[in-house]
Amino acid sequence: MAKKLYVGNMSYSTTEDQLEDLFAQFGTVLSANIIVDRMTDRSKGFGFVEMEDDSAADAAIAALNNTEFQNREIRVNEALERKPRNRDRY
Repeated sequence: MAKKLYVGNMSYSTTEDQLEDLFAQFGTVLSANIIVDRMTDRSKGFGFVEMEDDSAADAAIAALNNTEFQNREIRVNEALERKPRNRDRY
């Protein structure tokens, strides 16, 4: 089963290809997405990586969390499910 990982404190210049390459050494990467600001189209410094295998994802967390990548100490952990937003404001 696939596992989604949160990757935080990344360099603003990190690309999705670089992120995918970093995690590919631990197993098959299904997707690597960097979150960007809608207004400026610039990276917000965090993203998500989806790995095909749970054990590969766990190995990536153990090996990469609090390590240096592109001169930044990245944080890697299992992504939390996003709660639905309440769009009804009235």
